[in-house]
Amino acid sequence: GDAMTGDLGTSYRTGESVLGALMDRFPNTLQITLLGLLAALAVALPLGVMSAVWRRSPIDHASRILALLGASMPSYWVAYLLILLFAVRLKVLPVAGQGTWQHLVLPSVTLGLGASASLMRLTRSEMLEVLGQDFIRTSRAKGLGPRAVVVGHALRNALIPVTTVAGLRFAGLLGGAVIVETIFAWPGIGKFVLDSIFDRDYPVVQGFVMFMGTVFLLVNLLVDLSYAWLDPRIR
Repeated sequence: GDAMTGDLGTSYRTGESVLGALMDRFPNTLQITLLGLLAALAVALPLGVMSAVWRRSPIDHASRILALLGASMPSYWVAYLLILLFAVRLKVLPVAGQGTWQHLVLPSVTLGLGASASLMRLTRSEMLEVLGQDFIRTSRAKGLGPRAVVVGHALRNALIPVTTVAGLRFAGLLGGAVIVETIFAWPGIGKFVLDSIFDRDYPVVQGFVMFMGTVFLLVNLLVDLSYAWLDPRIR
């Protein structure tokens, strides 16, 4: 009954309200997760479209190899590689902490690399399916240019499953950024819950599960509503 009214209990460790503690740290996690997803889409969509349009070309082979590598590398390994390159060797980005926009770069890129691999492969497969349909041949027969056919017709129809997976990945990253937040000492919800697990702070762990379950449902609802904007037939 208390949980239904927003009272998730009190932290054993800090003595503060569990919901208040989660809400205070959630914007930090949302920052790196949203930037990571945007970075993933910025890489995945162009590469996926080019791989489908120029199938079996060097671009296609190279992008598929990159997707395989991105899906195979664990996030903690990618994080330490980025720290070694950009923070230790080049000294252009901070190692960890929070403060400026530069502190957002490494954790966001780390989260985005893993998501970009699966989104790129899905974009490619969906684009290949759509490009082989009759309405694409009709559009070309009417004299539409390649850009109008690919971007205006094919990509928009291929975005429905990509949007679904992107929404699921976004919700998953919100609750699963624990490793990245710990490595980069980012004061987000994941690091807070990990510390609570080590301290046997059960109200925080239980509250986190309920809180992220609610967030997951809301993200899925927004994804479903976005279908009407992407596909006029649904609208």
